[in-house]
Amino acid sequence: MPRIILFNKPFDVLSQFTDRSGRRTLKDFIHVDGVYVAGRLDRDSEGLLMLTDSGALRHKITHPEHKVSKTYWAQVEGVPSEADLAPLRAGIELKDGLTRPAKVCSLESSPVSWPRVPPIRVRKSVPDSWLEITISEGRNRQVRRMCAAIGFPVLRLVRYRIGSWTLDGLAPGQMIEL
Repeated sequence: MPRIILFNKPFDVLSQFTDRSGRRTLKDFIHVDGVYVAGRLDRDSEGLLMLTDSGALRHKITHPEHKVSKTYWAQVEGVPSEADLAPLRAGIELKDGLTRPAKVCSLESSPVSWPRVPPIRVRKSVPDSWLEITISEGRNRQVRRMCAAIGFPVLRLVRYRIGSWTLDGLAPGQMIEL
């Protein structure tokens, strides 16, 4: 039976166990030997990371051929209309090619229950809003690049779900072994 750890990665933490520059990494939070990240999150993103000791499970989670879906909550600058979101739902052309169609919806309010430290930059003259975006591939900074391509830069990005696993019940910096 593979070991599976779910971790709520805080902002400004690297999705690796070592760093020569002395930045915060997973080793500051996870004290379990022999597990590796199945899909990374950028240092400036937050949310669900899955770690496992199973190479086969890591491959299934991360390789695009398996189409494991991942859901993100993106706080964006501006308030996109349904027409603005249509290119994301159809697949949008990025520098590294056309993305698969995403499931996208606007959220009425913030789905995140914890503050980000440090807080996001807020401009009083520009509103912000939250989107829920589900993708089935994992290109480098994909959700950020998709939102920027339609003119709504991401201010905060939280991964909520990987496959059937969610962030529910995990505070930032907290892990649970399944």
